[in-house]
Formats: sequence, structure tokens, C-alpha cells
Amino acid sequence: MEAQFSQQSVRGDTKLVGVFGYPVEHSRSPAMHNAAFAALDLPYLYVPFAVTPDRLETALRSLVALGIVGVNLTIPHKEAALQIVDRATEVAQEVGAVNTVHCVDGELIGDCTDGYGFYQPLRELGVEIAEKRAVVIGAGGAARSVVFRLAHEGAKITLVNRTLSRAEALAEEVGRKVRTLKNPVQIREFGDVEGLSRDISESILLVNTTQVGMYPYDGEIVSVPLSSFHPDLLVYDLIYNPLETRLLREARERRCQTLSGVKMLVYQGAKAFERWTGQFPPPSVIEKMENAVLAGL
Repeated sequence: MEAQFSQQSVRGDTKLVGVFGYPVEHSRSPAMHNAAFAALDLPYLYVPFAVTPDRLETALRSLVALGIVGVNLTIPHKEAALQIVDRATEVAQEVGAVNTVHCVDGELIGDCTDGYGFYQPLRELGVEIAEKRAVVIGAGGAARSVVFRLAHEGAKITLVNRTLSRAEALAEEVGRKVRTLKNPVQIREFGDVEGLSRDISESILLVNTTQVGMYPYDGEIVSVPLSSFHPDLLVYDLIYNPLETRLLREARERRCQTLSGVKMLVYQGAKAFERWTGQFPPPSVIEKMENAVLAGL
């Protein structure tokens, strides 16, 4: 159940956090974070802010003056915010994106919790990706955190994208920035069905980072050879609305293990929660956060 906030919930010591996006009405982050604040009886309130790209810098610079603790950033602000914050964590600098801003001593500190959010559900499932192949579909903003994290975990990565130059640029950047990289990122075009089929058949993980299949276009599916899916493959779709995309349904019918983007949303939010409040939500609160997300889907 979503936490309900009445006028009495806002006190003189209430701290404000939120999310900047455009559009932002669809965000489940307010329900998720407010459920956590209520469960822990913390004086915080999380609200959505519709911020257009041309006003992002003004909005971010206003946080300190307004006494706002921090914000999350969603589409289309993550990459632009990196150039605005006063300081960025090593993770944010490496990935080239900011999804969490924290106001500290008058400065804007930028962080990126997406990589943690992506990988934590895999840890829970006991997935060991080191020296195993993973196929990542897409080379946009969401793919960056996924590919960098998989590279740090020692995976053999195949990156599939319609625009080859974008995939090549991301692969080159990973190779340049990840000093521990053992396996160069391999590039594959959708048109190379034979090569892609071979990669998937050799993989234990396939990740969709694109928006193909997201509501209301949930009948769509990325162009991957479904015949190469196998029972040892985990298909992970970062989309969380619908809970089961067509890709996940096709994978389930082929006896693959499946994972939606709900837990990634929750865990990236939990890491942002920790940055703002100084405490990571305990398991019981993580469960409440997840239920708050699911309640609105």
C-alpha cells in the first residue's frame, strides 16, 4: 500500500527530496521513497518535479537555496547533470551520467546508483557472471551503467545495437576506463542473426536496456533470435511496466529464468536513500518499497 501523506505529515523539520524528469508523472519513485520514509518514521517527503531540459541547471542550482536535500534524475537529464554538479563520484564520472544529486555544504554532489541497482538483484539470485558471456541489448543511457558494471564484474560482454557507431563508442569507452577489463566488449548488429544466435546460446545473461516493449507498446519485442534462448539463460528486462514484457513472456515460455526492472528501480532508489539519509533501508523496508512500486502497476 502506498504511504498516504496528509497536511499533518509535513512538519517544521520535514526535509524535501524528489525527482527531476520530463515527463515525470509516471514515476513510481515518490510512492517508493515515501513508503520507506513512513516505515522508518523519518521526516522526509519525496515529490516529483517536472523540469524541462532548458531549465535543468536553474533547477539544480536552486536546490541549495531552497534547502532541498537532493533529487533523483530521470529521462532526459542524467547525462546533462554531470556537467552541472560541483563534484561527481568516481562511478558517475566513469559512467558519464548522474541519477542522484545530494546537497552537501552548499555543493551539488552527483552520483550514479543505477549500476548498483542493476546488479544487486543478480547477486540475490546467486548469478556468477565473471568469465561468463552476457548479451546487452541497446547502447543508450540505461546501457551505460549495465555495461560498465558487467565489465567490472569480469563478464564477457556482447553489445547489440541498431546504431553501430554508438555501440562502438561505448565499447571503446569501457575499454579505456575500466582498468581491470579482461575481455574487450564485442559488438554485434541485429542483422548478424547467426553471430547473435551463437552469442545468446553461449550466454547465461541477456539484458534489454531499451524501451522496446514498454507500456503502452507492450506488444513489441526486440529483434533477437528467440530460437537461441535456452534454460540456462536469465533474461533481464529493465522495463518494469508491464511487469512481464513480451520479451520476458517469450523467455519464460522457453524455460528461461526471467527478471523485470522492478528490483533494479528499488535498489537504485535504496542507494539514493542511503546517500540522503545516511542509512540503507533494511530488508523489511526494501520489501515495502517494492510493494509500493507494484501497487501502481
